[in-house]
Amino acid sequence: MARKKYNKLVRDLIPEIIEKSGKECKWHRAQQRSIGGYLSKKLVEEAKEFEENPCAEELADVYEVLCAIEGVMGLNRYTSLGAKAVDKGRFDDHIILDWVED
Repeated sequence: MARKKYNKLVRDLIPEIIEKSGKECKWHRAQQRSIGGYLSKKLVEEAKEFEENPCAEELADVYEVLCAIEGVMGLNRYTSLGAKAVDKGRFDDHIILDWVED
């Protein structure tokens, strides 16, 4: 059998799902000091997948990673989102910035 290396963050139930399918896997919990890096890489991975296939399932993956980052950083999304929305607006009007002249 071929062994494929991943070394990436996965959803919590993935090892169990793999084992129930009759395959073997090895996993470990990320150390506190490295979880930020794993989450950052996962966010980029999931954002690329959403770009390639913009659907609810891929968006849910992006959202889950953002929630995990929020938890690790001890942030409150409502406070953070509200403050930034007041200062710089949201994305509701779909503004495309073409250029800025100095």
